[in-house]
Amino acid sequence: MSKVKTISILNFTTANGSYYDKVELHYQHFGRNCINAPVVLINHSLTGDANVAGSSGWWNEIVGPNLTIDTKTYAILAFNIPGNGVNNYIIENYQDFHTGDIAEIFYKGLQVLGVQKLFALIGGSIGGGIAWEMAALYPSLTKNLIPIAADWKASDWIIANTFLQKRLLENSNDPVRDARIHAMLTYRTPASFSERFGRTKNLEKNIYNVESWLIHHGDKLFKRFLLQAYKTMNHLLASIDITRNEKFIEKVIKDIESDIHLVAINSDIFFTSEEDQKTFKIGRRLNKKIYYHELNSIHGHDAFLIENKAISKILRKIFKAQ
Repeated sequence: MSKVKTISILNFTTANGSYYDKVELHYQHFGRNCINAPVVLINHSLTGDANVAGSSGWWNEIVGPNLTIDTKTYAILAFNIPGNGVNNYIIENYQDFHTGDIAEIFYKGLQVLGVQKLFALIGGSIGGGIAWEMAALYPSLTKNLIPIAADWKASDWIIANTFLQKRLLENSNDPVRDARIHAMLTYRTPASFSERFGRTKNLEKNIYNVESWLIHHGDKLFKRFLLQAYKTMNHLLASIDITRNEKFIEKVIKDIESDIHLVAINSDIFFTSEEDQKTFKIGRRLNKKIYYHELNSIHGHDAFLIENKAISKILRKIFKAQ
């Protein structure tokens, strides 16, 4: 496991005018030196972290020696979203921040590390939203923008789900577990549940296996994730919007200089493929270098963490072009 390092972002003012004398930015670095190798930034998902590679890495079948994102070729960076609880670092007034602020903090982190240009900026779920935010703020930052199971905005569906999550996190007697159980229903699909559980029962507990599985995921997150961190991440998820400073999405996309690779999942009911298809059509009308890749899976939103071979196949075309 790569060591978690810390950058102190000093004298940071959020978009709403809130001043912080210091924001801690925790990160991990894999592969080659950032100074003499193409750099890849990977943004994590809602309850993820910067540990993308190695034996415990959440993308260790994709990032590593001789893998699709080869640590022998690339310098790979991953930042923890400030307030996600890594090193017990939380932000009390998380409402001061939106994902545009997080994008700005990530950019400042890159500057501290001496990185002026990225080969690829990748993010899954909320991490993809932050990737969009970074590209909107700094249109020439990356050669390839690759949001996966993500969008440039929080849709009404996302906002509705984060609203329910917020109510659970604020009002439940067991907030982390209950919010996680609800969230898992949006990360998977009816078909994936049917294939896995088939209405079978856990005879020892006298409950359905799908119920046992949901309880397990609630317990698992409770043991590793702080309530304040969950509230922070849920708030940020609802804030994704690269048009907050520019009314027309066409103008924002037109200004982005990157090749844009939209990676959608056909069964995703959280960040839906239909929204990515709309964005793709906008990009095509603007004659942008924009590409639409669709992963076919029954697993829904979480397929980008499950279908590693399929994700690798999509990414390999981009990384082999290097």
